[in-house]
Amino acid sequence: MSVILVTGSAGFIGSHLSHRLLARGDQVVGLDNLNPYYDPTLKQARLDRLEALPGYRHARINLEDREAVAALFADVKPQGVVNLAAQAGVRYSLENPAAYVDSNLAGFGNILEGCRAVQTGHLVYASTSSVYGANGNMPFSVHSPVHHPITLYAATKLANESMAHSYAHLFGFPCTGLRFFTVYGPWGRPDMALFKFTDAILKDQPIDVYGEGKMQRDFTFVDDIVEGVIAALDRPAQINPDWDPVVPDPATSGVAPWRIFNIGNSHKVELMRYIEVLEAKLGRKAKLNLMPMQPGDVARTEADITDTRAALDYAPKVLVEEGVSRFVDWYLDYYKDG
Repeated sequence: MSVILVTGSAGFIGSHLSHRLLARGDQVVGLDNLNPYYDPTLKQARLDRLEALPGYRHARINLEDREAVAALFADVKPQGVVNLAAQAGVRYSLENPAAYVDSNLAGFGNILEGCRAVQTGHLVYASTSSVYGANGNMPFSVHSPVHHPITLYAATKLANESMAHSYAHLFGFPCTGLRFFTVYGPWGRPDMALFKFTDAILKDQPIDVYGEGKMQRDFTFVDDIVEGVIAALDRPAQINPDWDPVVPDPATSGVAPWRIFNIGNSHKVELMRYIEVLEAKLGRKAKLNLMPMQPGDVARTEADITDTRAALDYAPKVLVEEGVSRFVDWYLDYYKDG
């Protein structure tokens, strides 16, 4: 049994991960401030389910509250930390950049300081496929340079990877960054496409389809994401003895126990196909409002998970047909009373 600190535990991925850790016998300390970026009642419902389970304890504090985070680490002394708390959303970063600086930079700095203070056994933290930015090489490889993020959200996540490397080098605790690819599934966020599309179709309202539906995404079901997180958590990053400082590998390090992995499905799906699967499950046709791509969007994403398979024994299982169906079943049950 281990004590695992999960930040963002009332969030979409964090709540699923916390359930999975508790089910295997770990104790989970969750950190989440239930901020109103999206419907706090959904976050509270996730939290209520967790707090009903033995082995879960919650700390309702802000990630950017340095003293509160430090006190939590000193009290809990976690063996492992999974940092999922962040200001999410690519498009929202155009409206409120300060939220990303506060949570994703200052807040992540507080997490690193907490890990340093207690010398935690392993820090696993969420990065994002958005760090690939203007990179056009497909599928996206962790061994490719990522110097051109095109949103502030992506830039903050890329900064997290660099911050973690410096702490892993200076203070010796292992750090693993996971670049998530378009996560979806039950208990998902209302600001994400599948949630918005389902809501609009059931209300007979048009849906905004950016990129005229031609964008391609590596849609990854939340259960597959969680299995990737746990596999990484159980395998602390190590220094790469073959690392060449003359030709440095961006995914590993020769001076720090630090590693980067893609966590994706490795199958790109066109947005229109995603909508067709949803229409079939709902038994209704969507009213499409075809629109151009938005600032910060990329035409396609696809994860190269070669390293993830080899190092973490990672094997995503859920394709969009099953994943969308499971989301809709949850949605209809959760909102069955209106």
